[in-house]
Amino acid sequence: MNTTLRLTLATPSEMLVDSADVVALRAEDATGSFGILPGHADFLTVLAPCVLRWRTVDGRRRYCAVSGGVLRVADGARVSIACREAELGEALDTLETQVRATRAARADAARKARVEQTRMNAHAIRQILKYLRPGAPNGAGRADGVDEGDRHGR
Repeated sequence: MNTTLRLTLATPSEMLVDSADVVALRAEDATGSFGILPGHADFLTVLAPCVLRWRTVDGRRRYCAVSGGVLRVADGARVSIACREAELGEALDTLETQVRATRAARADAARKARVEQTRMNAHAIRQILKYLRPGAPNGAGRADGVDEGDRHGR
């Protein structure tokens, strides 16, 4: 029987962890917290947003906050985790600060994107109204598509 687990943890944009010296792992799904040791039965579960915790052969403890994901145990020796977002940390107290800072930065980026999108939409609407306005310099006619000459039978 293997005495270690190979842990891989990936997001769509990067491989965060690829370690072959893990001796224990804890995670959480909808049923609660659970542990995985070498020799664990094959297993597949959907992770809840949680902090993954694992211990390496040399006794180091590692942490990773995930926003959910999928965890798979194969052959009692390989643990694969795929998630949308994850934040690695060396200590729980600093991990919380890191996660808060990352979330704030993402929220700020999303806010800036919404402001820019609103600005672009307003510009597009102004351009459309300029085109539809009677007597527009580009020769556009009335907004209803009827030319004054057509209205009076000319």
